Amino acid sequence: MAEAEGKLTTGSIPAVLTKLSLPIVAAAFLSTAYSITDMAWIGLLGGEILAGVGVGGMYIWLSQGLSTLARMGGQVLAGQELGRGDRENAEHYAAAAIQLTILFGILFGGVSLIFTNPMVAFFGLEDAVAIEAAKIYLRITCGLIVFSYLGQVLTGIYTAQGDSQTPLKANFIGLVLNMIFDPILMFGVGPFPRLGTVGAAIATVLAQIIVVIVLVRGIYSDKYCDNILKKAGIFQKPKLHHIKQVLRMGGPSAIQGTVYCGISMLLSRMAAQFGDAAIAVLRVGGQIESVTWNIANGFSAAMNAFAAQNYGAKKMNRVKEGYKISFRIVVAWSLFITILFFLFPKEISSVFFHTTEEILLSARYLVIIGVGEMFMCVELLSVGAISGLGNTKLCSQISITLTALRIPLALLLCNSPLSVDGLFWALTISSILKGITFYFAFYKECRRKDNQVVVDR
Repeated sequence: MAEAEGKLTTGSIPAVLTKLSLPIVAAAFLSTAYSITDMAWIGLLGGEILAGVGVGGMYIWLSQGLSTLARMGGQVLAGQELGRGDRENAEHYAAAAIQLTILFGILFGGVSLIFTNPMVAFFGLEDAVAIEAAKIYLRITCGLIVFSYLGQVLTGIYTAQGDSQTPLKANFIGLVLNMIFDPILMFGVGPFPRLGTVGAAIATVLAQIIVVIVLVRGIYSDKYCDNILKKAGIFQKPKLHHIKQVLRMGGPSAIQGTVYCGISMLLSRMAAQFGDAAIAVLRVGGQIESVTWNIANGFSAAMNAFAAQNYGAKKMNRVKEGYKISFRIVVAWSLFITILFFLFPKEISSVFFHTTEEILLSARYLVIIGVGEMFMCVELLSVGAISGLGNTKLCSQISITLTALRIPLALLLCNSPLSVDGLFWALTISSILKGITFYFAFYKECRRKDNQVVVDR
């Protein structure tokens, strides 16, 4: 670890980015594989259960704004301080991020347990089995959401230091065990009873706990490891200045993520008018699409740490070159996925759905959403880079404005002959607009930072 800290600012850019990004991308790929496998297993329980779990999962997504606040604030600020060579400040920011994470996890878990019924009722599910599945999944996964939060913020702090291998190890262990736990607990194997939805939720939480254990163990496992978390003083009295800075830096990203999910929930509510199958397709379709955006998110996280350290070291040319390299990779990957969605939509959909109506609806979703995959990847990569430069506010402004456009677009298109397909086109059109806007926003922010570096010198 000591060799990695601050070293994102020197050496071959392709080599540095490759070493940093490959473990993150591998972890993202594993997460994608798990999500798809999880949905496939749950699909065997029935479309009603799948729709219910999809609703519960929406609240997990909604809550990610809270974990994003702490993770993004801690990761960016710690990375910039390491780039400047100030380890003490980096440790304080890491501690502040973790303290906020624990607080947010406990608060959201309590809210989920107290307000389960109205939270589920919001989506207007009609089937009693789907409603019960949603309540069960929500209570367990969101009630214990603090472990998911901790895994994310610890991963962010590791990444800020240039260590993406330890989070890969932790997530690999957690995801593999999750994939094992899922069928055992859901369907009952040997001495284990058939738990259905309860089993799916328990498997998820157990995996999250294991990830946290592995990450915490990694802080102290190597006597030569100089991880900033080792001396961060997590259990000491919070330092208000660093808490405020983490809130300031991570706040816009948290608002962005929460609003994004809130809009998606409204769109899911709109989809309810077309039946529970439409809700299930939106949820499962998003998981299938995660093949694209999880990989892009991996490069985004790597670019975030790379940009933060190099900006802290006043090396903007390295930031721009790193962005160009990552840009080419995510565009190539997204085009590959688009081709798959165009050529094999029914075959992919039939893995998760088992009725003709659901398969055809999901196939149309994949074809339409495939049009915007490249632009979505460019958006995610640019958000990581711009946030690493410290301008999380700009990312929030662009994302919220253009994501909100989905609502009027969906209302207009759903009331046209497109029907439910209009909802899918609203998602794609906004993704195209965001990708183009964020691409130019990145280079505009680079020019601003270049001028700032010149003035500082």
